[in-house]
Order: sequence, then structure tokens, then C-alpha cells
Amino acid sequence: MDTIIYGGRIVSEDKVYQAHIGIKGEKIAVLTPKLAIPKNIPVIDATGKYVFPGGIDVHTHFQLTIKKGLSTSETFTTGTMAAACGGITTIIDFATQQRGESLSQTIKKRKQEADNQVCIDYSLHCAITDWNEQSKKELSKLVELGIPSFKFFMVYGDRGWNADDAVLFSALEEARRLNALIMVHAENEAIINLLTQRYGQREFRKKFGTYALSLSRPNFVEVEAIHRVITWAEATGGALYIVHTSTGEGVTAIHSAKAKGITVFAESCPQYLLLTDAVFKKKTGYLYATCPPVRTKQDIAKLWQHLADGTIDIVATDTCSFTRKQKSRGSNDFRKIPYGIPGVETIIPLLYSEGVRKKRITLTQLIQLVSTNPAKLFGLYPRKGTIQVGADADLVIFDPKQEKIISPNTLSTACDWSPYQGYRIIGLPILTLCRGKIVAQNGTFIGQPGYGKFIARFISSPFCKLISSTHY
Repeated sequence: MDTIIYGGRIVSEDKVYQAHIGIKGEKIAVLTPKLAIPKNIPVIDATGKYVFPGGIDVHTHFQLTIKKGLSTSETFTTGTMAAACGGITTIIDFATQQRGESLSQTIKKRKQEADNQVCIDYSLHCAITDWNEQSKKELSKLVELGIPSFKFFMVYGDRGWNADDAVLFSALEEARRLNALIMVHAENEAIINLLTQRYGQREFRKKFGTYALSLSRPNFVEVEAIHRVITWAEATGGALYIVHTSTGEGVTAIHSAKAKGITVFAESCPQYLLLTDAVFKKKTGYLYATCPPVRTKQDIAKLWQHLADGTIDIVATDTCSFTRKQKSRGSNDFRKIPYGIPGVETIIPLLYSEGVRKKRITLTQLIQLVSTNPAKLFGLYPRKGTIQVGADADLVIFDPKQEKIISPNTLSTACDWSPYQGYRIIGLPILTLCRGKIVAQNGTFIGQPGYGKFIARFISSPFCKLISSTHY
């Protein structure tokens, strides 16, 4: 063995137990309740601490150019540094197709941006914006290459990204044939455009400020779109994954669909679990603008309820970071705000502090939501998302007693603000290992850019049985 983690309490998807871990190379080689420590082997003392499998954030946007002159503040390097400090050992980002571009070209270009830059392991979803016969034929090739998840937008027609019902139906049919997963940003674009034009008028912008964003994207634009795409999933038998579910009614619709046996999965994000639309009434409300927007206390309560009952399968971040200066370009007009917020560094401690400690979810549910379910659903299990012999030594030593106040000054992110600044969190990752190598310690990155590897993913069939929400 190269390293021993001694005395920690292992947290898996279904139990918490005392054991020692022996690491050989990049893998877990030993997992045992009793261990005589050999001489001259480095020992990490985890006494009084938890040992988590590394977190997997399946929804990040690093090094993303929105338009000429506007790119996210986090590069692949800085974003994965921050992720490591927060206990994340794998991210899945997006390669977004340009019109007229083959999917293979899309993936190749994005890998060139990420390779030799990422500090932890990564993979890619392919976001398809030009669905045609050629794109359809290429899906099988990408699945063979280890990219079995494809994202479609029901919005962003101004960028040429929006998919109509026929595209979604066709893609879900193909996904069923290939054991692939279709990810959908579900909002009704036509109604959003109508309401954006209405509340974008000067009198409303002056009256409501950034809160006009909420008025332009009310709950029902998400709920209707979720119902619609669930209909296509039921009709085709294709596997559907709803990204960043934000509304109580939306997650209730997914709950009902699961109960009917429809293959649909739900993701939500910390911002929808913790923030309300009251933030838009602040002087700096433009900082919090993201799509979908954060909602109400009632929505938050419903989302936590469906986290606890297993309807929501995964919590990811949708990290898309812009600085205060970048966000301020829309301080007087919500239509000009670059949408997105940071969060990859804070997801695990926030879910522990606000979820586990407040008894909204259990400790094992936390691991399901941020590690095991992401690994199982997106084709990384059992290499990742679990602590067992043969798995990658992606491990987090977590101190349940350590505290801090979230502040840009206490975070590693390249972004100069946090939507959770001022939150007092109890429970922090103090050591992060990716494939057996320590990459972060006490909130400081100590790894090496370029250490991360691209991980090919292969979804098992029928993969829906791999998810822990088996009570449906």
C-alpha cells in the first residue's frame, strides 16, 4: 500500500461504518475494520472524521464563452481547483455544438480546452443544437467513445439552441435504442419571450428591478415544459433527465411520472434549495440572476421534501460563474445580465450543514445525491461514487465539527462573490484525494493542473434500476 486512511467513519449510500482504507496506486486496495499499520507507509489519521466518496458534479460550465467578449470567470483550471477544495473529484461539463458542426468536432474541440488543464477527473455531455440526420447518426459513435448523455434546450432560440417537440421526441427515441440519456433544460420559450418583452419595458424595469426576471419566468413556464417533455419520454420510452428543477410543481410532476413507471430523473441545485426570489429585490439582486430563477419558500419546502423521498436523484450546481463587474452590466436591465452563479466549491458543505444537520436529509442520502447516484446514472459506477476495493481512490476526509462563514475571501474560486456569502456552515472537507493523490487540504488546492483525466462513461441497461429511488 502507498497510503493508509486510518480510523475514519466510512459513509456509503446505505450505511455508516468504521473502517481503514489502504490505497495502492490510484485504487482502493484494502477496506477493513482491523489493520496493523506497516512501517514506512504514510498514514492519514481520520479519527473523528467522516470519509466520503469523492463528490461528482454532473452539471458545470467552466471556460464557457457566451458571446464575444463575455466568458465565465472560471477556467477549467480554476474551476476544478475550487471543486477539489469543496470535495468534488469529478466534474461533467458540456461540449456545445455549433450550427453546421459535427458532434465529433464538438467533442474534440472541448477536450482540447480541458485536457492538460483540469485538476481533477472530468467527462463531457454533448449539448446538441443542430439536430439532423447526421447528428442522429453520430450519437452511436459518441456512446461508443464514452459519452452517453446529450443535452437539449427548450429555450435560447436567440442563440440558435432551442429544440422543438419533434427534435425532443426523435432524440428520446434514439436514446432508447442506444441506452443513452437525454438531458433537457425545460422552460416554455414562447411564453418567456412574451413576458420578457412585457417586463422589459422601461416602466416595469424601473418598478421591479431585477425582480422582473422572476415575473418573466414564472413557475408555470417550467412546469408546462416538464409536463410536455415527460409526455414525449412516456411515448418513446426514452430516458429523460430534467436539469436544474426549480419549482415545487415541477418536481411534483416528476414524482407522478416516476410513479407511473416513466423513465425520468430529476436534478436540482443548491440555489433552488436555499435562496428565494427575495434576493432579486436587493440592490445587488442582479448577481443572483440565473435560469431558471430562484423561487419561493414554498418551492424550497417542496424540493427538500422530494429530496428526502428520492424523487430528486441528484444535486448538482449548474456552476456558471461571472464576476461582479460582469454581472453589473445588467444592473438596470435584467435582460442584459449574464445568467449563472458559482457553487461548485460549496455544494457538499452546504448540503451537510443545511440538509443533514437540519435533518432534512440523512448522511447517506447526501452521499447518494452528490456521489453515488451521479456515478450510477451517468455511467461512472463502480469506478467512482463508492468506497470499495477496486474503485478509484477518490476520497474526502470530512470534519463534521469544523466551521466557517462563507466569503469570497475564504474560497478558492476565481469568482469574486458567492451567492451564499454570510452563510455559517458547520462541516467541511479538510482533505480531498483524486485517484489516490491529495489535491486539496483545508480549503487550499495543493494538486497540479493537468492531473485530471478524461473518463469515458458507459451506461448500464436498464440503468434506471441502478438509482437508489427504488420505491416507485
